[in-house]
Formats: sequence, C-alpha cells, structure tokens
Amino acid sequence: MFAAYAARIDKEDPLAGLELGERPEPKVPPGWTAVAVKAASLNHHDLWSLRGVGLGEEALPMILGCDAAGIDDDGNEVVLHSVIGQTGHGVGPREPRSILTERYQGTFAERVAVPQWNVLPKPKELSFEEAACLPTAWLTAYRMLFTNAGVRPGDSVLVQGAGGGVATAALVLGAAAGLRMFATSRDEAKRQRALDLGAEAAVESGARLAHRMDAVLETVGAATWSHSVKSLRPGGTLVISGATSGPNPPAAELNRIFFLELKVVGSTMGSKEELASLLSFCAAKGIRPVVDTSLPLDRAREGFERMAGGELFGKVVLTV
Repeated sequence: MFAAYAARIDKEDPLAGLELGERPEPKVPPGWTAVAVKAASLNHHDLWSLRGVGLGEEALPMILGCDAAGIDDDGNEVVLHSVIGQTGHGVGPREPRSILTERYQGTFAERVAVPQWNVLPKPKELSFEEAACLPTAWLTAYRMLFTNAGVRPGDSVLVQGAGGGVATAALVLGAAAGLRMFATSRDEAKRQRALDLGAEAAVESGARLAHRMDAVLETVGAATWSHSVKSLRPGGTLVISGATSGPNPPAAELNRIFFLELKVVGSTMGSKEELASLLSFCAAKGIRPVVDTSLPLDRAREGFERMAGGELFGKVVLTV
C-alpha cells in the first residue's frame, strides 16, 4: 500500500528522512481492526518524529500520521483516537501509552490498524477531511480549554500564536462556548483571520492587552512564555501543551508565578471520552475545523513543507 513514512532520522533537516512509497499492509492482532483511511491531518508531532523525538532508529521505517477518519471493515464511517494503550485495550498490561507513530504505524497510508477500542463513529455532519483534523490538535485544544484551564463562559482567554492547529481550534471552540477569546500573532493576516473566527481582539506578539486574562493557552513556548505569564490576572491559569519555539524561555518568571499565585498546567492530547464530546460539540453547533490545505497523499511532502514553513492557518489534510 502507498504511504508517507520516516525512513531516516535527521535532527537538522527532518524532511530529508521523509519517503513516499510502498509499505506492507498493516497486521491486525486480536482485538484490533483495520481502517481504510479517507483523510489524515498533519501535526507538528510528525515533524518532531522525523527529528527523532519519540521515535528511535530501531522503529524505522515508520509510517507517519496520528489523525485519521475513514471506513472500518464493517463499512462504518469512523474517526480514530490516536492514543494507544491509554486504558490497556489492545496492548499488554504493562505497556505504557503511546501515540500512533511512536510504537505503531501511523495513518499516512491507505490502511491503518488500531485497537477496536480506539474507533469512534464519525458524525454525518462532518466530512472525512474535517473529522481527520480533530483527534490531535482539536482534542488538545478542547482539553486545554474545558478540562485544564478552569474557565467558564464570559471568562477571558488568550491564545498565543494564532494560525497553528491547536491555537486555531482553541479560538473556534472557545468562541462557540461563550468565552472571550484573544489572540496574538506576528502576522497581520493571521490576526485578521483570528478575528474572523471569533476572537474579540488580536494583537501583535508581545503587545499589551486591554486587560488581564483568566487563562492563557500556550503552544509556542520560549518565545512567548514571559508574555503569557505577564498577561494573567492574579490566580489565573497558564495551560501549556507545546513549545514549538523551544522549551527553555530566557526568563522563567518564577517570582511573578508564586507572588500572583498563578497556576501552570501541562496538557497533552485528551481522552477518548473527550474526543467523543468534541465530535458531538462540533456536530451539534455547526463547528467546522479550519483546513488550510487539502492534498492527495502522494503530495504529502508539499504539506510537510508548508507546515515546516509556518505559513499555514489551520490544518493540512492528506486525502486517500
């Protein structure tokens, strides 16, 4: 079957290790099922995998891709939850949880195998391309907002780095839930897009806001960390799920964190139950993921290049 996969690890030039070509059909152990992939979306996790983060040489070649929507062997339209072994379903009792592409082959292929437990019904209201955007970036944003930020309708939430998959998802979901959403971006066009998606205001990165925030959602990391901490009201919450600009900010702002009793909460992906709630929320409220670019699987390299260049707004989707 045709697939996009990591053939080599290259920390300096990750795309040098990306190959497109034939790979074996997936093996389907007891308790697992095979899904014919109709659409799969890219995440920064895929670039990090090509750099060797979470993926060792011994696991190569590894088909990339965490997210997918497709058709199962019974003809059902489905969405995949990409965390394997979260509850022990389909794996050994001592196996730690992992994300597709770390231990098991991913979704950038014509077919993928996952534990049966990881398969959810796709709402009819969502296309395959839209549904494929949800299991990583949108689920991460959903958990950040509604599980870890401790906010409620009317509260103010700052999203750093408008344009990325998680940031875009957070703006759309937060606005739909009655939160006052704010965004930052270095790019004027991206700030305008953030306003179009429901942000109350969008400012340049690092700019002073009209008032302090109840919560800040952080995926950029080092470049925006100080601004995130300084943007919070006393007792506010900073939720971090990524660090695309690096994990080591110039200043940790520890004095401000303890003096203002700020909360710093790490957040990773989300549960199958949260994904089910996200799917229901999108279907019921007419929420549709923002797709920057849709490409056939054989043009996956173009999608990776676009994501690596940082020029996108929303998700890159590969179709099969």
